[in-house]
Amino acid sequence: QVHLVESGGGLVQAGGSLRLSCSASGRTFSSYAMGWFRQAPGKEREFVAAIGRSGTNVKYADSVEGRFTVSKDSAKNTVYLRMDSLKPEDTALYYCAVRLSISISTMPAAYDYWGQGTQVTVSS
Repeated sequence: QVHLVESGGGLVQAGGSLRLSCSASGRTFSSYAMGWFRQAPGKEREFVAAIGRSGTNVKYADSVEGRFTVSKDSAKNTVYLRMDSLKPEDTALYYCAVRLSISISTMPAAYDYWGQGTQVTVSS
């Protein structure tokens, strides 16, 4: 059984930083792409960042480019999202997801397994 668990969310002031973690169990995800998405109340789930199998192929949403960094530790089956210079508009429930493919995607429908999410709240 596949299980993804996000952690690291919380309340932070604008300009602050957080690091989210996504630990995977039940399957070795080192061969697959993983992504981070977020969903704010009343809005659709949106792409944040993705990382490919090798860890060198990464992609970011324009809104977080230069502020967020995605990385992975294959030995720990864990993916991270480092978030710097946080803004109030970054407030959302953040999800990690795994795509059973070597290629990354920005589309939520392309991902096969999802975690339950971790809340990030940025105060102004």
